[in-house]
Amino acid sequence: MTKSLTKFWLQGLKRWMTTIPVGQAQDLPQAKKKRRTRKAAAGAGATRRAPERDGRVARETRESRVRPRAGAWTKGDWTRSYHSAPPLPGRLVNHLSYGLYIPPTAKPGPMPLVVMLHGCKQTIDEFALGTRMNLVADANGFAVVYPEQSKHAHAHRCWNWYDDRETAGLGEARAVVSLVDSLIAHRGIDPERIYLAGLSAGAGLASLLALHYPDRFAAVALHSAPAIGEAHSGMTAMDVMRRGARRDPIALVDAMVDAAAYPGMPAIIVHGDADHVVAPKNAEQLSLAFLRLNGFVDQAGGWVTGSVRESREGAAEIHDYLMGSRCVVRLCRVSDLGHAWAGGDEAVPFHAAHGPDASSMIWAFMREQRRRLPTAARRAAAR
Repeated sequence: MTKSLTKFWLQGLKRWMTTIPVGQAQDLPQAKKKRRTRKAAAGAGATRRAPERDGRVARETRESRVRPRAGAWTKGDWTRSYHSAPPLPGRLVNHLSYGLYIPPTAKPGPMPLVVMLHGCKQTIDEFALGTRMNLVADANGFAVVYPEQSKHAHAHRCWNWYDDRETAGLGEARAVVSLVDSLIAHRGIDPERIYLAGLSAGAGLASLLALHYPDRFAAVALHSAPAIGEAHSGMTAMDVMRRGARRDPIALVDAMVDAAAYPGMPAIIVHGDADHVVAPKNAEQLSLAFLRLNGFVDQAGGWVTGSVRESREGAAEIHDYLMGSRCVVRLCRVSDLGHAWAGGDEAVPFHAAHGPDASSMIWAFMREQRRRLPTAARRAAAR
């Protein structure tokens, strides 16, 4: 992206953002791995947030900005490191920084893994703190990995989700897959239970991964995500975010993949009705795209199979699309929610206490999904 285009992008974001700017990220030393372990350390006056039996986390109305917040109550191991991913064209070395959280409640055997992709102007530490996904991991025994976009790739750490060239978004997606493969090989991750989740630009990259690597992931969660298939530059990405795709989302996704050969991808889509950065229309278009990818509708948008169940939970209006009794696509529209992770730590920018606990909702959807590998691949992963 040229400097002028990046400037245009950022000016647009500043006009629409109503949240507090995120602080500067800390640089990660490349020469050595840094390992830190966070133990439970709730300070005096802090109210602990206890996980319920179903894995949901009981939330307070507001969290303190000065006392320890929910992120201080995690009991597992947080490792800050980097992965040597395959080099990109024109780049001899491609280091992908990441944070890995391993809960103390992990059961013997391969663990599920949730890949969390942050949004623009976020660090992985802020994303982990704001979403509280590590607390949900503690309650349910899965690992969480947070890849971090480099400032060398984008000045404000935005993933290049709209640019599917090897030098940009597709190369970033390939680096994430390489990181996941390394964790499978060295950290005891279950290759049949790997899940994607992202916020805003991170959700855009999650969509790109779901489309290009469907055999590697069991489900995807897209929070405040742009529609896929139409944007191919910074300017068109801004237009999609502001208005949604101008073309038919089914035709767009059909141009990207062969829907007949696509193996399907369970998807949960969460979006705020008051989002002025990524228009709510994007969520409707993403839902239609994933209905197509999962065989609910044909290329003309005609209903083929499945059923619909509608419900409301507090501020959330939920549309579940089912194959038999299994929910394959879920659209969750949250009233009065802006461009922020629902049910998060509102003291962290781009997260809001308002709405359902998105992290718990996402895990409740994901844990029912599994990507069955061929026998030979399963045996190779187990070695």
